[in-house]
Amino acid sequence: MTCIDLIAGARPNFMKIAPIIDAVKTAQAQGSGLRYRLIHTGQHYDSAMSDLFFNQLGLPKPDVHLGVGSGSHAQQTAAVLEGIEKALVAERPKMLVVYGDVNSTMAATLAA
Repeated sequence: MTCIDLIAGARPNFMKIAPIIDAVKTAQAQGSGLRYRLIHTGQHYDSAMSDLFFNQLGLPKPDVHLGVGSGSHAQQTAAVLEGIEKALVAERPKMLVVYGDVNSTMAATLAA
């Protein structure tokens, strides 16, 4: 089975995940052998910036939630980089998709 990690951490990027998850689910139904792992960095963490979008878009609960929270750009980036590295080493996905232009995106890209 081929694993694709979908990584997002900020409000504008959550809505970009929904069509990718739908596409993977369609491919799964056709016997593709694809699966995804949803990773939420926690860069946007309060209900109005995160949970609200997951609920409205029908997104599943993240498989991994790093819980990064607030901090300076350097603190957030370092925490996401460390967390994503651990997740990648543990699972070894075949593909990693990151969304947007936020600290989470940069850190996940570096980890990959």
